[in-house]
Amino acid sequence: MQLEQRLIQEIMPHARIDNIRYYLSALNSVLSEYEITTPLRVAHFLAQIGHESGSLRYTQENLNYSAVALSSVFGKYFPTSAMASDYARKPEKIANRVYADRMGNSDEASGDGWRYRGRGLIQLTGKHNYQQCGEAIGQDLLSQPELVCSDPDVAVKSACFYWQSRKLNALADQDELVTITRKINGGLHGLEDRAAFLNRAKQFMSIDRGV
Repeated sequence: MQLEQRLIQEIMPHARIDNIRYYLSALNSVLSEYEITTPLRVAHFLAQIGHESGSLRYTQENLNYSAVALSSVFGKYFPTSAMASDYARKPEKIANRVYADRMGNSDEASGDGWRYRGRGLIQLTGKHNYQQCGEAIGQDLLSQPELVCSDPDVAVKSACFYWQSRKLNALADQDELVTITRKINGGLHGLEDRAAFLNRAKQFMSIDRGV
């Protein structure tokens, strides 16, 4: 199915027109490659990227945390208030610490945490995920990780790669919003917002709410 600007505006009422236009062509050319083609699959996909990207506004992880936020969100990496204060409001330094030695990243000094921080419409995070995604979509994302947020086709393809790798089409067919959210978020953060996007998608795409 072909998406139109007006439909995305209705589903994402807070999205900027220029952001919709920026991604529209890529969405229409890429979704079919990943079999995100039925109304229900498209509705669930748009609901998730709508939430994850703040209605297509944000494609890079915001790591500009205060000391208090670091202690609250990443407490195990900042066990003392002094350490949290030392890292506060230093996004690159924060990323290099919290993402060190995991997801294929090397140690804090390597800079991998910042280099492979969350990017894209469904945030791709960690060197291993960038490598896997790059191989799948035919892009060298290890040397050019910024493509995930600077190129609309790569941004959409990376989101679709993530979607496909978690087998989310099958869950969308079953209208499993909660399970899809867990697969993407690791929990249920923002579930109410995701549900609102999905309900608008169903309304404006004329999908039976009982599907």
